[in-house]
Amino acid sequence: MPHLIYEKRDGIAYLTMNRPEKRNALTPEMLVQLAEAWTDFRDDGEARVAILTGAGERAFCAGADLARLIPLMTGARQPDDDWDERLLADASVIQTALLRGFELYKPVIAAINGFALAGGTEIIQVTDLRLAVPHAEFGLSEVMRGLFPAGGSTVRLARQIPHCKAMEILLTGRSMPAEEAYRIGLINEIVAPDQLLPRAEELARLIAENGPLAVQSCKASVLRTSGLPLDEALQIENEYAACVFSSEDAVEGPRAFIEKRKPVFKGR
Repeated sequence: MPHLIYEKRDGIAYLTMNRPEKRNALTPEMLVQLAEAWTDFRDDGEARVAILTGAGERAFCAGADLARLIPLMTGARQPDDDWDERLLADASVIQTALLRGFELYKPVIAAINGFALAGGTEIIQVTDLRLAVPHAEFGLSEVMRGLFPAGGSTVRLARQIPHCKAMEILLTGRSMPAEEAYRIGLINEIVAPDQLLPRAEELARLIAENGPLAVQSCKASVLRTSGLPLDEALQIENEYAACVFSSEDAVEGPRAFIEKRKPVFKGR
């Protein structure tokens, strides 16, 4: 079985990390497949939104596989298959797989079906909406193994939740339950296990029905203006607004409202 299952249906892309027996821990194979899937999703004009989840009922992603991935990256073991070789041959693969420095302005929903630890907590930080089951746990355990959370957490986390909570997560390595993650704003909702994917699909369909150029421009503006001075940030927002308001979709949306019909957006 592939370490990642990638499917597309009705404008929604589904990425399922598929190592349930290993808590969906990240391997070289999974990272290469994630990078390929994200690139395909970005470039597919019909795919409007993605749902990222894990296989099984126990874990979303428990982070890097400490027997396969980390020894390869530290040089403690030599590559022994094509996935290892491909990962080592292209440094951008890991960056793309974890959406670190990879421009993706289409929305991504995380359906967190269990443990999201270390790399699992890192990757949810690049998603836009986050749903979790009640038994989900979150944490960055890298420091407990003498490692560094290199998936972007030292940059992103304190921008998304209060500084002191971000530092607690980064420095102690301890995990937190879903209730605490919800309380501090790390996730949007806590959802019953049997409703997790249906709720993610409900949100995905709502997003997919909106103007894709408008949706992607909203996400791009938020990401590109983060941390910038207000005047500079507003100028970037103006650029996106001008692009959207001059689009065919901006004509179609109000016209459909007046004509009392569903708009047909084309993303241009």
